[in-house]
Amino acid sequence: MECDLLALLQDAKPNREQLEALINAVEAAASIDLSAGHQQQQLEGVWELRWSSSNQPYLQVQPWLENLQVLMPSQGRGMNLLRLPPPLSAAGVAVEAELTLEPPKRVQVRFRRGGLLGPQLGGWRAKAMASIQQSFPAWLDITALSEDLRICRGQNGTLFALRKRHDLDAAQLLP
Repeated sequence: MECDLLALLQDAKPNREQLEALINAVEAAASIDLSAGHQQQQLEGVWELRWSSSNQPYLQVQPWLENLQVLMPSQGRGMNLLRLPPPLSAAGVAVEAELTLEPPKRVQVRFRRGGLLGPQLGGWRAKAMASIQQSFPAWLDITALSEDLRICRGQNGTLFALRKRHDLDAAQLLP
């Protein structure tokens, strides 16, 4: 099932009914406990949004835009990053967050700063970030998790399907 879902998520415009049926099947088979060390390790890294039930434009998959989520719960850090795909991916729009795991499946998110994140030049990185005063609680409930796939639901009920980007380093992307 997971392999079929990952293959379908590679399509530019996957069939929604087929996709949701596979997501539901993968979720039903999943056992999530974020207090388990192996699942915390699986959660760490860079994830690319491949599908969302949201109608928000920034939560829609586009071939000309990478929608990345950098998760480092071991450090209590995370970031959403929108950027052009390589070779133009040196800069992007970022929102940094503090992360707190609340087992068995919840990740609490406190957005802290947002703005432009520029290219890395040696040990220095250009950035123009401003503080964010988050007025609402935000979280993700992880409903399926593996080395390559994460399915989660946000506080507004939005369903997300993401694939892990093993080619990207979370520590290098975080400012």
